[in-house]
Amino acid sequence: MVGEHPDLYGFPELHLFIGDTLQEVIDREHQSEARLFFGRPGLSRLIAQLHDGVQTNGSVLRAIAWINEHRDWTTKQVMDYFLDKVAPKIGVEKSPITAQKPAFLDRAYLAHPDAFYLHLTRHPVSARSSWVEFVDNKATSGRSSRAAQDRMDRLVAWHHLHTNIMQFTSTLPLGQTMRIKGEDVLTYPQIYLPQIAEWMGIRTDSEAIDCMMHPERSPFAAVGPDLARGGNDPKFLRSPALRGKPVREPSLAKFIDEKMPVWFPSGLLSDAAQRAGLKVKSDEDVAESLAACAHELGYL
Repeated sequence: MVGEHPDLYGFPELHLFIGDTLQEVIDREHQSEARLFFGRPGLSRLIAQLHDGVQTNGSVLRAIAWINEHRDWTTKQVMDYFLDKVAPKIGVEKSPITAQKPAFLDRAYLAHPDAFYLHLTRHPVSARSSWVEFVDNKATSGRSSRAAQDRMDRLVAWHHLHTNIMQFTSTLPLGQTMRIKGEDVLTYPQIYLPQIAEWMGIRTDSEAIDCMMHPERSPFAAVGPDLARGGNDPKFLRSPALRGKPVREPSLAKFIDEKMPVWFPSGLLSDAAQRAGLKVKSDEDVAESLAACAHELGYL
């Protein structure tokens, strides 16, 4: 939604800040998913769109050739190249993986210290449901051998990601970061989208805000060509239009009381922790930490 503002250009998920160079990004992606030889689909789709104005198998092949030729570029060089290409619009990068490690966030900041950092949140239970569905779909399709039940519970991952973001944004100057609940944006876009635009110092007129309410107009709001399918949230790609319905927030306390998730696969974390000389928190301590983080973000 944000990237459809007339003064902005919404990138697909690029995953650039997971490495110092494009080669390092490619290597990390291939290690995480064997089918990825040239980075995430969003990367080749963006290059195809910027170079050829269209995303086809042919333009994606040319984009892959460009990636191969520029493997030695730093990820800052690559991002600066993209920003120059979309200028005078402002590029919007939104890869969730950037929040996975403090080092990734630090790399983004060192590359672009004057950027705006929007912390968009989602209720932990809702986020968990989407993550579990995504992981199980990957396992079913053969893209991953590990189903959701074989991993640490996604509520723990949610806590980890948002803690990283909050620690990072707490170091930024006043006005450089903004936190907003995704549920509020989706339920009351006419109220919250102008606030985001005003914070960034871009147009707040009704025409600009209306553009933000049509994410389906993005050139990356479809699955993409066969050689680069994906590049954004799968649910968004299947149904990119704004639904215009209130988004309800579940109860974290009720979910934990009724489900009491297994926070970590049996033996997996305890063995690793023992080797590292660390102590694993009790289930009650984990639940308490999750609740504290959720409350700080405005969730119950």
